[in-house]
Amino acid sequence: MTRALTGLNRASIRQLRLLVAVAETGSMVRAGEALGLSQPAVTKSIRDLEADLGVSLFERGNRGVKPTVYGETLVRHAQAALAQLAHAAEALEDLATGAGGRVVVGTLLAASAWLLPGAIAELRAERPRVIVEVVEGANDRLQPMLSRGALDMVVGRLSEFRHRAGVIQRPLYDEEIVILARPGHPLSARTALTLGDLTAVDWILPPGETTLRRQLEKAFFDAGLAPPRCAVESVSLPTNRRLLRESDLVGAWPQGVAADELETGRLIALPVRLTEILGPVGVTLRSDSPLSPSADAFLQALERVGARGRGL
Repeated sequence: MTRALTGLNRASIRQLRLLVAVAETGSMVRAGEALGLSQPAVTKSIRDLEADLGVSLFERGNRGVKPTVYGETLVRHAQAALAQLAHAAEALEDLATGAGGRVVVGTLLAASAWLLPGAIAELRAERPRVIVEVVEGANDRLQPMLSRGALDMVVGRLSEFRHRAGVIQRPLYDEEIVILARPGHPLSARTALTLGDLTAVDWILPPGETTLRRQLEKAFFDAGLAPPRCAVESVSLPTNRRLLRESDLVGAWPQGVAADELETGRLIALPVRLTEILGPVGVTLRSDSPLSPSADAFLQALERVGARGRGL
């Protein structure tokens, strides 16, 4: 048996929690405060773990501590292990109550309008005691959280190439992208527009690491045009909605997200089709980790709501 395996067999769950807390806070003191322990107790626990493993887990400096290459590796596995223990607790709760548990779901823009709220409503009708925690962001934030077990799933526009290692993608429906502007926008009187017409206006765009941003830029490049001129980079729906209504900025939204604004006339869809950006909305799951009963029930609710949304 290797020294590392022997050391890990001796490690306690408390030590693993401390390890993760120190890595996430960059401080023995803040990690202790988060877990209700003194700084000397935290330091001793980490040093005992280092001694058992025979490696240094943290580098200590004037600005706090940061994981070594050994620490980063162990932290990543500890996060996954602690997430699995949390799932085990949820499963036991489900067995005891028949309807308990917690689901932590990351959401991208495309899922936020009707898919996610509809699935939450269905889940609550079946399991009213389940708590659903929603975490918003772009893939570059959500996918690492999914990989380390901090999220049960990510719901939204599926990534084409990046973030596919170690995950399973389950498409739910395809959704078109529409270009939005305010009523009375200088381009609103036109009966037809080309991508070339849209190079002269300022855009609200999602961050560069998002699938939608890359697809938009590719559509312009494929047409021999410069990419859309970014004035605001944001995935905040309230901010983007207000800017679109009160300025001459334009923005690209999934059809479902834009539906309410279009139906009420608060925003209009400019007459240009982006059929080449038609893409799948779905769920991304870790391939190496089964879902808890409550998360599996939520996945089934997403599939039902997604099927109805595409007319099935």
